Amino acid sequence: MRRLLPVTDMTAHDAKAPAGPEGAPGADRTDHEWSLDELADAYAYPPEAASGRWLRANMVSSLDGAGQHDGRSQPLSSEADMRIFGTLRGLADVVVVGAETVRSEGYRPARARDAFAARRAAAGQGPAPVIAVVTASLDLDFSLPLFTGPLVPTLVLTGAASSAERRAEAERAGAEVVIAGDDRGVDPERAVTALAERGLRRQLTEGGPRLLGQFVAAGVLDELCLTLSPTMTAGTAQRIAGGPSVAVPKRFAVASVLEQDGFLFTRYRRI
Repeated sequence: MRRLLPVTDMTAHDAKAPAGPEGAPGADRTDHEWSLDELADAYAYPPEAASGRWLRANMVSSLDGAGQHDGRSQPLSSEADMRIFGTLRGLADVVVVGAETVRSEGYRPARARDAFAARRAAAGQGPAPVIAVVTASLDLDFSLPLFTGPLVPTLVLTGAASSAERRAEAERAGAEVVIAGDDRGVDPERAVTALAERGLRRQLTEGGPRLLGQFVAAGVLDELCLTLSPTMTAGTAQRIAGGPSVAVPKRFAVASVLEQDGFLFTRYRRI
């Protein structure tokens, strides 16, 4: 990471915001390679996450609003984006993801990383975050390593009216099924509450767009980490959030902006 610097942040308004890499809160304007520890400090969960819950999303968008290209987010990404992606996972208790994203992105179990081992141990976290898959249909390949070989069992969040046969198949593969809705689908509020009740309070969602849209509409998204990719795709790709519109737009305030190679790494908190 050759150039990743804070452009602006809200540390003047938030005494709890992390310091910049040189020690002065938010004041670093140098062009240098940030260590993973510096990134982890910059993206640390707020104190509210320790006793309640905090749901943040990590997404990428092109300049013309596409949340993916040819069905995948990788073409919009960069090396620096992937470092932040790994850092956010390294800080989370749980990664919440929709079934369609699991299928299209080829999700695998989260891995333990030495760079975050001490930080996770000090926070009382396991070696790697839990993956929680949100699905109404349970149309998933339960023979994949995501379900059969994770460090910690993968969670399958679904509704009470979903297929009992498919739920049993998930459990036979090694996953844990969590009921978070009365119908086939998952209620967003119940999902984040059920995870918090399991001690998974530092929550990270990586989409896809439909799941993020549900979290936004339910008013449970606390923070958005959005990478603005200096690319344009045209076409008909989805935005980062989909589904029904909300009655009143949800307002967020900028918490920080970082830049490298034309990519902007923004962070917004719900007002």
